[in-house]
Amino acid sequence: MQNIYMDNTSGTPLHPEVKEVITQFLHKGFGNPSNLHQFGRVTGEAIQQAREQVANLINARPNEIIFTSSGTEANNFALKGILAAHKKKGNHIITSEIEHFSVLNPLKTLEKSGYEVTRLQVDKYGMIDPEDIKKAVKPTTVMISVMYANGEIGTIEPVGEISAITKEKDIIFHTDAVAAAGNIPIDVNGTHIDALSMSANQFGGPSGVGALYLREGIRILPFIEGGVQEGGRRAGTENVIGIVGMGKAAELARLEIPERTNKVRKLRDRLKDGILKTINNIHINGHPTDHIPGNLSLCIEYIEGESILLFLDMQGIAISSGSACTSRSLKASHVIMATGVDAALAQGTVLFSLGINNSETDVHYILEKLPPIVERLRQMSPLYSESQLSQS
Repeated sequence: MQNIYMDNTSGTPLHPEVKEVITQFLHKGFGNPSNLHQFGRVTGEAIQQAREQVANLINARPNEIIFTSSGTEANNFALKGILAAHKKKGNHIITSEIEHFSVLNPLKTLEKSGYEVTRLQVDKYGMIDPEDIKKAVKPTTVMISVMYANGEIGTIEPVGEISAITKEKDIIFHTDAVAAAGNIPIDVNGTHIDALSMSANQFGGPSGVGALYLREGIRILPFIEGGVQEGGRRAGTENVIGIVGMGKAAELARLEIPERTNKVRKLRDRLKDGILKTINNIHINGHPTDHIPGNLSLCIEYIEGESILLFLDMQGIAISSGSACTSRSLKASHVIMATGVDAALAQGTVLFSLGINNSETDVHYILEKLPPIVERLRQMSPLYSESQLSQS
């Protein structure tokens, strides 16, 4: 039995070169970066190098990068910290219905504190309409937070058009780019993004480290206080090993994005075509062209996604049924539901997220194992039996 990992949206395997850099640094990276002695200088310089590497990935300045523990923390920090710093300007925020819960849940908390949140609908592909954003803007609008790309269905949002609106109306634009950064090219200056969240484990870096890009001049209040780390914006001794790993992963991603994209997109298309040829009653989620290269989200009628996931796992194939943060929930994905998919069909959602370590052999193996699993589960489904009787 093979072991195939196609759950890269939940977290990517550590890049071998990143592992090597981390391993080497373990022997010398124990000094506190806040200290002025030689051991502190070693770690301090390593953090600064990583800051430059992460900044280069998105065409930012090093001083605009704030290291965090994750993309979730970066999202929370951006929303709560920026809004608190601009409280006098207004209390209205615009977002979309398909944001990650690390955006949606903090916004619910902010609503309880007196903020007003407008959640805009998306179309059947999960795409937000910039015209809807224009119509939703009020004199009290302080921030617009719309993700760069959706990790569940892969749709890339019209970030350029949104940023043009925010720049014209002098509104702060935050984007959750956890699913996008390191996987597709991003230019925060070309799109005039004010704040951007990212996570190292989405592009070959270690888990437990992320970053918030904050455009120079945008004020933010820290919610972790105690020291002067990260320019006084996030207190606490830095996760030096994680930051060094994130820096190396960012450097590799910047250099390899064209090659990675080409490889992963081809494999994804072969997998999609193969599934559509061998299994009927399939609904593909997300935009047909504007999507993350390795994302293949689909709904399989008459069966539950979790059942497929478990049967594939017994064959050595790891996939997911949506976001890792909601993988233990039996509820249909809020993202899939927001695109207008029927609730029963949404329960059959599975997500194949391919990465640079996948191969054609992996695709062939899945295409061999998946059809009989689907057929077996459908034979046990009363919904499938009813559909067959109605067609006969």
